[in-house]
Amino acid sequence: MVEALLTREAAEAATVARRQRSENGAAIADLVERLRIKRPAFVATCARGSSDHAATYGKYLIERTLGLPVASLGPSLASVYGGELDLSRAVFIAASQSGRSPDALLLTEAARRAGALVVGFVNDEGSPLAAMVDVLVPLRAGAEKSVAATKSFLATCLAFLQLTAEWAQDEALSAALAQAPEAFDAAGRCDWTPALLSWREASSLYVIGRGLSFGIAQEIALKFKETCRIHAEAFSAAEVLHGPLALVGPGFPALALDPGDEGSESVSAAATAFAGLGADLRYAGGSPGVGESLPLPPDLPAALLPLAQARAFYGALATLAQSRGLDPDRPPHLSKVTRTV
Repeated sequence: MVEALLTREAAEAATVARRQRSENGAAIADLVERLRIKRPAFVATCARGSSDHAATYGKYLIERTLGLPVASLGPSLASVYGGELDLSRAVFIAASQSGRSPDALLLTEAARRAGALVVGFVNDEGSPLAAMVDVLVPLRAGAEKSVAATKSFLATCLAFLQLTAEWAQDEALSAALAQAPEAFDAAGRCDWTPALLSWREASSLYVIGRGLSFGIAQEIALKFKETCRIHAEAFSAAEVLHGPLALVGPGFPALALDPGDEGSESVSAAATAFAGLGADLRYAGGSPGVGESLPLPPDLPAALLPLAQARAFYGALATLAQSRGLDPDRPPHLSKVTRTV
């Protein structure tokens, strides 16, 4: 079986992490200096798909570390409804692999008009988005040919981690950033393939997270859909115990992502509830005593554990797609640049 582009690109995550940390120091220092001169009242993000899931990870990092609220803005406000927001006291972060989606470009233009400090976490440095921001923070992931984002997703998460660590002068987050390349390599050696292949015939499943692991749950659910054509939904461990629990019964597939922090208790409690209903449960991180534990590198800081979960998942994803007769690199109806309006 030919190795999928998706698998090869995910394996570059450690190299990308090293390159991004070493080459983005000046851009991050410039941005942090601006933020300290005029502290924003809040952070606004603009992203779609995997980039938006990375922004969810960034949201929890920023809110918990810096005490600033973070809001994900809908690009349709500018592209469809022609609305204007007061962003004069905001830092606006547009995250995109391609930097070419029309609705994201229009919202970024609106943020500039509204007086925000506009930041771009962009992989394609020659894109229109990269050219219009006040501060460009390149993702430095290199070319990504598989439609499904892997290394660029992790690179976007790391951009949020580097910004938050420097902005807050948080030594623990800085240490986690330095540890990221080794964590990604170690996670790549954690084999989730047998666990995922047991879901080869699945038609739907849940992915559960909390806090920093919720954005990763969103990303994993998206990948199940776009590469494996499995209807997967991501839920907070708190939210899933409301209406969504009604669908859970014997054999229902569920993947729980322990965040490795104060949110672990609620993820474990949700996993226990699922197990009690007979769900076919997989648990990544920690040891709740229910379901099948998935391998992960030991002793990771909470800022890295969710990213290691994504990296380990990517390593098994293509095999699951291929076992279902699908090409993981070329999902039907999709293209690398999604030109939404």
